[in-house]
Amino acid sequence: MLDGLKKVVKKASNKRALSTLMEDCKVLMSERGQANSVAIAHQLIEHFEHLPEDKLIEFFLRLVRDFAPNPDEVLSAAQAYASDQSAAHLKQLIEVSEPPRQELFRRINRTPGGTAEIVSMRSTLLRNLKANPELGSLEDDLLHLLSSWFNPGFLELQKVDWNSPARLLEKLIEHEAVHAIDGWDDLRRRLAPDRRCFAFFHPQLPNEPLIFVEVALVPEMPNCITPLIDKQSKPLSPDQFKVATFYSISNCQPGLRGVSMGNFLIKRVAEELHKELPQIKTFCTLSPIPGFAAWLHATTDFHHLHGKKRGLGLRLSEAKEALLMATNGDLSALANATLQRGLSKDLQAALMRLCSAYLAHQSILSGADPVARFHLDNGARLERINLLGDPSRKGLKQSSGLMVNYLYDLGQVEANHEKFVHGEVVHAKSVAALL
Repeated sequence: MLDGLKKVVKKASNKRALSTLMEDCKVLMSERGQANSVAIAHQLIEHFEHLPEDKLIEFFLRLVRDFAPNPDEVLSAAQAYASDQSAAHLKQLIEVSEPPRQELFRRINRTPGGTAEIVSMRSTLLRNLKANPELGSLEDDLLHLLSSWFNPGFLELQKVDWNSPARLLEKLIEHEAVHAIDGWDDLRRRLAPDRRCFAFFHPQLPNEPLIFVEVALVPEMPNCITPLIDKQSKPLSPDQFKVATFYSISNCQPGLRGVSMGNFLIKRVAEELHKELPQIKTFCTLSPIPGFAAWLHATTDFHHLHGKKRGLGLRLSEAKEALLMATNGDLSALANATLQRGLSKDLQAALMRLCSAYLAHQSILSGADPVARFHLDNGARLERINLLGDPSRKGLKQSSGLMVNYLYDLGQVEANHEKFVHGEVVHAKSVAALL
């Protein structure tokens, strides 16, 4: 009985807290709120932080409903602008079309801690967006604002090394999303003299890395991730630094998902490394292909591939059929490194051909491999496919162990980006030969 009473009291308390929060929002948007926005926003943040997640969803739904543009005002302004395309009518149309909640977020952002709170707010929203698609307009607002506030021009590039604050180093271990860091010894090796790590920071989140990239300085373009993340390996001497390989890039803030930062990070780091180590002429990646295995399993007709060469569809069908025969009809067997090492050269070539087609012809499509789209849209060139580049369980499951090198030629990235936007994946002759 007592537990039931506690639940009733807590529910009533949460309901009052939500009502108070909405009242705070209205006050913040009022004339009084304009004059005292910092104090009111600080109070609003405190109330927001004490709401359980289900009440936060109610709060988001109220923002969508109560802080939306007025349809009648938008229609009137649009009609006025259609009749007379004056600067005054355009200004009025823009003003009434913008959801008032965007100004609400701006005022929250002015108070200390406001930026972090809005990022946290979007993280909660993204977790619940699929179950609440009616919150899509609120997500559009937050993405629009955060993309502006976290413009790369406002971000600070910092090198992270073993002497960086322990709290920052802990965040690298926590947020590494590509190749998990196995404790402090592993991290120490990744920050050794033949390794580099750089992160973007924002002035409003000074101790919070937004995104970081790990780089290996090596003699040649690598074809396997294992030596790069081997914590027992010995650091190379500087005279062996010929190639800078970006082998991991990780976002640290879920609330900034979709805010473009990684492409600028790689280019900035490449420029920094070129200044520090002018002998390095090659900048590349060793990247996973997380969507390949699922695509290979699901695709039965290869004749639809965008921009395909003559006869490619037939060659790809034959390649898959050969792999099906080699695995007794079960392509998941390719997630076995021992089996792969025992494949004939023809079967290995079949697997490489299918992967090359996936990257060269599917990457321009929405929903294609996210890592490929990221690098190719960033102006990199599809350079080389590597068999058993990642023999880990995760790598074998996602991409049959294949990894790919993307080449960043700093003089060509803009041209490559333009070609990708127009439906062409720039790729090396070695990749073309596989097709």
